[in-house]
Amino acid sequence: MSATRVAVVEDEADLRDVIVEYLNGQGFVALPCPDGAALDAVQAEAPVEAVLLDLNLPREGGLSIARRLLALPQRPGILMVTSLVDTTDRVVGLEIGADDYIGKPFELRELLARLRSVIRRRRATLGGADAPAAPRQQASAETRFLGFRLLAEERRLLDAEGQDVALTPMEFDLLVLLASRPGQIFTRDQILRLSHGKEPDPFDRSVDIRITRLRRKLEPDPAHPRLIRTVRGQGYLFSSDV
Repeated sequence: MSATRVAVVEDEADLRDVIVEYLNGQGFVALPCPDGAALDAVQAEAPVEAVLLDLNLPREGGLSIARRLLALPQRPGILMVTSLVDTTDRVVGLEIGADDYIGKPFELRELLARLRSVIRRRRATLGGADAPAAPRQQASAETRFLGFRLLAEERRLLDAEGQDVALTPMEFDLLVLLASRPGQIFTRDQILRLSHGKEPDPFDRSVDIRITRLRRKLEPDPAHPRLIRTVRGQGYLFSSDV
């Protein structure tokens, strides 16, 4: 099996070199890209499975690059790199469909863990090799709600017309977790651990962002959700009769 190709899009040369050297030492083929044009050149040679994407880039910004990547038929996994204070860019990145983020400064071991998680989820969504195990609380083979059909093993969500509903890997895992226990309240910490494989962070709003995105895709009236409900001060529950 060939090594996984990962693009490292970072304009700080010293940091880029450190990341590339580290990832190459972990068995990846890490490709240095100082900007979006270099990434396009790398992609033209052969698609990458994941992109480590700094959002603060010269010329074309990271969010613009992310939007282009997400429009690809088989888009790569996207791990955004942001400053710890860049909350707005981080939120926008998650809202448009990026898979995860890591804030500067970061430890290389955490970077590696998050990158591997992004790649596993992407492969699972595409039905590829090395797919991750399903969330601990797995939904049945087929779960129906509001005209939708959730096919957990195939990692597909179909609407009432049988058309696929586009979900990011983390959105899908979150939906599977909630649908596995209708009526049970899941706290943000539980969701981070069980569906995202992350340790709780009191400042991490990625769960709320993905809940909002799921509601836009599933709820007849996202402003007044009836499927994924908020329980004030506790968390979220899946309330449909599935």
